[in-house]
Amino acid sequence: MARIAGVNIPTQKQVWIGLRYIHGIGPAKAKEICDKTGIAPTRRVHDLTDAEVIQIREVIDRDYLVEGDLRREISMNIKRLMDLGCYRGLRHRKNLPVRGQRTHTNARTRKGPARAIAGKKKVTK
Repeated sequence: MARIAGVNIPTQKQVWIGLRYIHGIGPAKAKEICDKTGIAPTRRVHDLTDAEVIQIREVIDRDYLVEGDLRREISMNIKRLMDLGCYRGLRHRKNLPVRGQRTHTNARTRKGPARAIAGKKKVTK
């Protein structure tokens, strides 16, 4: 089991697919890492030697912002927007969609489950 940036990489996957399990590394960065280290992207993780795993780990630590540091930076950016009181910050604060999506219908993921509104009760005669 290869452990890179605090994440266990699945051993049966190809290297460039396995690297994508690390938060902050997508398809393009995974192939870029493989190119920098000289490892074929289609090799399996369980075929890597310890030296190659260390080489991948060093490249990621040196050149990329991943996992905890990336999550911390993103949360700090959102906190900064909220402290400024700009439109995007207000949308984050109210837990509404930030990027211009409609909220009249949809937006249930962001707003949470629908809540019933107490309406007028029917009067029976």
